[in-house]
Amino acid sequence: MTTTAAPKLRDLPFMDLYLRIDRQGEARYRSPARDETNIWSRQLPAEYMAEAWVVAEKARTELAEPESALDRAFQYDGMRFRLSYNKLDSGAEWIILRRIVSKVPTLDALGYAPHIAKMLMGLGRRHGLVLISGATGHGKTTTSFALLKHYLESQGGVAISIEDPVEYMLEGPVGDHAFCYQVQIPKGEDWATPLKRALRWTPRYILVGEVRSPAAAEQLLRAATTGHLVITTIHAGTIEESLMGLMHLAEQSMGYPANFMVAQALTAALHQTLNANGPYLRYIITEEDNAGDPVRSLIRENRVGMINTYIDKMIAKMNALQAAMATPAKK
Repeated sequence: MTTTAAPKLRDLPFMDLYLRIDRQGEARYRSPARDETNIWSRQLPAEYMAEAWVVAEKARTELAEPESALDRAFQYDGMRFRLSYNKLDSGAEWIILRRIVSKVPTLDALGYAPHIAKMLMGLGRRHGLVLISGATGHGKTTTSFALLKHYLESQGGVAISIEDPVEYMLEGPVGDHAFCYQVQIPKGEDWATPLKRALRWTPRYILVGEVRSPAAAEQLLRAATTGHLVITTIHAGTIEESLMGLMHLAEQSMGYPANFMVAQALTAALHQTLNANGPYLRYIITEEDNAGDPVRSLIRENRVGMINTYIDKMIAKMNALQAAMATPAKK
């Protein structure tokens, strides 16, 4: 008599897995689909529950280790996750496991329109700050690493990523003339300290997983204005909100010059939304070596809310250029 093997969690399509770890039997998941089902919270099917408890036990054991961070990387059955722990008001202990695809995708594979991909690829020749914003789960980190990998392969050089936790695996040689070092933020240490250390490695590129503190915002801006290309992410609903959020953080650490530093540092600001048709990107790119660039001027004058006009103009110009290139020339 042939018995059918139980299905494996690795074969279940999910983005987030929610597991209760203080007692057995409660688990939910969220689909990776880019439609209305993406936000649904579903009960984990019964055939996966036994394995889910194995995962929960493994996580509970690791979290009990001395110095274990409550937000950390986690591995199981060849899968990598970003783990976050919470103890609820009821006393229940839950974790969420955000599934990570370890292989860094190419920009082409992410589904950008060709003219958008070309524009993003070209930023690797510049210095300054590339600020990527968007909501949770909309691919900010994925885009950051796809950019970094392309820049290393096409331009060469040294890169350092500073993350908590390390997600995509890019450490080691990249292409023929580049090397990437990935730094996990030690528990209890501010992001600013690893950023200071990173500058001593003379990196061409620096990837900062997320802007989280005033001191880190200041160090990030200093790196972006001293010959490096810095890629970072920030949670925000628009480009304008992302710039105001960065300025607010930096101002708490460095005071009045914050808006001038942001203006000087900014190379590009991107806001990404993922939907069923792929990534939708709004963007603004500053003029290289032009301190009088109108976007920089608005930032210096604390009139960030007016940047939207320039964003619309730039996108319209890029779309018109793409349409013209796609139209066959008349004979």
